[in-house]
Amino acid sequence: MPTLTTPRLLLRRLTPDDKPSLYALLGNPETMRWYPRPWTPPEIDLWLDRQFSMYPDGSGKFAIILRDTGEFIGDCGPTWFEVDGTQELEIGYRLLPQYWGQGYATEAASAALTYVRNSLHKPNPISLIRPGNLASRHVAEKNGATLEKTVHWRDYDHWVFRYSATKP
Repeated sequence: MPTLTTPRLLLRRLTPDDKPSLYALLGNPETMRWYPRPWTPPEIDLWLDRQFSMYPDGSGKFAIILRDTGEFIGDCGPTWFEVDGTQELEIGYRLLPQYWGQGYATEAASAALTYVRNSLHKPNPISLIRPGNLASRHVAEKNGATLEKTVHWRDYDHWVFRYSATKP
């Protein structure tokens, strides 16, 4: 899994040193508003181990780092999920609330999408977004995704946004 760069961001593999930042991100009620609840440190540790196990096949979350300051601001990247009986590569993204509305999620998701298409050779990944999460919907749409369907996944309805192979 390579390191990705954008004009403002560096996306790199997560490391054990990221645990404090991940606790702040994934344990934050605002960040985790569209999840059943914020995660506990032991749940985050298990999630991080899962990310490490995915890296050999090229999937897993990247840490989102501000290039100017080196600050960890979120996570983004491709993860495999079973959705309606089909294995789908999903591009997910989360940012600390103080970085919302500044285009960072769109920029990170765009870099992840390019990586998925060029390195993993998956032209049509998805993003799973809870209905009502208009900010995440906007990020997906800015990167060329369109609403394909609504599914009941992990006990909640989710929109499935499919990225077009022909759009940026």
